[in-house]
Amino acid sequence: MIQERGRFWRGKIRNAVPGAIGHRMITEYKMSGESTEVCIRVIRSARKSIGLEVRADGEVLARIPGRLSDRELKKFLEGHKGWIFDKVRLSGERKENRTTVDAPLMEEMTAAETEGMKKRFLERTRHYSSLMGVTFGRITVRNQKTRWGSCSAKGNLNFNYLLYFLPEELLDYVVVHELAHRKHMDHSAEFWAEVGRFFPDYKRCRKKLKETWIK
Repeated sequence: MIQERGRFWRGKIRNAVPGAIGHRMITEYKMSGESTEVCIRVIRSARKSIGLEVRADGEVLARIPGRLSDRELKKFLEGHKGWIFDKVRLSGERKENRTTVDAPLMEEMTAAETEGMKKRFLERTRHYSSLMGVTFGRITVRNQKTRWGSCSAKGNLNFNYLLYFLPEELLDYVVVHELAHRKHMDHSAEFWAEVGRFFPDYKRCRKKLKETWIK
């Protein structure tokens, strides 16, 4: 999966105090710095660890265990205040240096344009799947907000339509990246070795995509 995101921090919480039953826990937390304020969106689930994410647009997410108390959450966030503000600053700097894709809105494309776009994705996917010796399922092309591409466990592939309007080498890199997940559903050293085997220039293309803004 290729996502246009910021950095992540993950860690386990030991001896966490569960929130009181019936207590409405906070869904966002505002953190003040020397000259700015960051609003952290809190997402609770059945997970056992805390995950911090700073997205490409500067949004900060805290994914936490559902019963983690507000007190423990605030303590954790304040303990990582430096990390959070550092990543928000870097996200802003990257955003200033990024380029945008000169492309029409997907819903404004004609039927012929849409068909030609889908045909191109199919052709490039068939080409590389044959070289790599892997299969794939359904191909979906759409306007994705944070991802350039993704591959499901069943081999279904999703691609961001904006790739159609970028240099073909960038589209090819994403195709190879997602097809490599047919052998390695992770981003391990083995996965990147597979990508590099069929697309040696992947590091440069990966960098170019990181410098391209998904709107």
